[in-house]
Amino acid sequence: MNLLTISGSPHVHGGQSVKKIMYGVVLAMLPIFLSSVYFFGLDALRVVLISVAACIFVEWLIDRYLLSVPSTVGDGSAIVTGMLLAFNVPSNLPWWIIVIGAIVSIGIGKMAFGGLGKNPFNPALVGRVFLLVSFPVQMTSWPKPSVLSTALTDVITGPTPLGVVKEGLKNGEKMQDVMSQVPSFMEQLMGDMGGSLGEVSAIAILIGGAYMLIRKIITWEIPVSFIGAVLVMATVLWLVDPNAFVNPLFHLVTGGLMLGAVFMATDMVTSPMSRWGMIIFGVGCGLLTVIIRNWGAYPEGVSFAILLMNAVVPLINRGLKPRLFGNKAVVNK
Repeated sequence: MNLLTISGSPHVHGGQSVKKIMYGVVLAMLPIFLSSVYFFGLDALRVVLISVAACIFVEWLIDRYLLSVPSTVGDGSAIVTGMLLAFNVPSNLPWWIIVIGAIVSIGIGKMAFGGLGKNPFNPALVGRVFLLVSFPVQMTSWPKPSVLSTALTDVITGPTPLGVVKEGLKNGEKMQDVMSQVPSFMEQLMGDMGGSLGEVSAIAILIGGAYMLIRKIITWEIPVSFIGAVLVMATVLWLVDPNAFVNPLFHLVTGGLMLGAVFMATDMVTSPMSRWGMIIFGVGCGLLTVIIRNWGAYPEGVSFAILLMNAVVPLINRGLKPRLFGNKAVVNK
């Protein structure tokens, strides 16, 4: 006797799994990691190893002793969070601050909501913003690139290009004079400038983003709409008053824009499900980034922009629900 088996959706498996996706993201971040080691030396390696190890250990502790569930560290999500947290901090950050960031990222940003898939905010950004607010001096002491540097004592710190522009305009300097103090466009593009580990090479980020697009780990909507919104708004402001606003290409290759657009805003747990929802989300991130960079207290606005839009995701998903299969639209006559 043949029996029909009835089960809930999904009925077709796409071949992906959480583990495959997470380790795919890890592979995509390797060019950024290698680039950071090239520019900041062993300090970059130290920050990444401490951050990843701390994130894995904190998640294991919470699974084992607080939630009493099987360990989830094998799915790779803690490694991704650890690497992203490391990419959002300076290479000279003390080890104990990195550990605090990992505790906040995993303990508060992720596991407090029930673990992977239930967190409304990107865990790495939760940790990064917590550290920025709690340890502003250490989090804004940016080492200048020193190829294959090995000792913290040899590190020379200075402001990022965004910080130079913010401070210069605040002091009434002319835009031409301010821009003469920052690296050239090609130097910014290649990564020869101060900043966090993941901000210094747009080329490395684009390589990782291309890999994720090819592997279908992410889709184009969020990165393109995010970067596009920044370019459009920055261009409009620059055309209106080039003496008060920097050119749009400067926004593109400095700060955490590329890292945020490609690796953090695209987090499938904290971003919208529908295509138009993703576009709205990306545009919102881009507009908020430019607003905060130009009129906010901090020279950078990517982290705050993404977290604010993370909070809007449930509303976007609710307003842009896809039509149910077999549902016929009702037309009012």
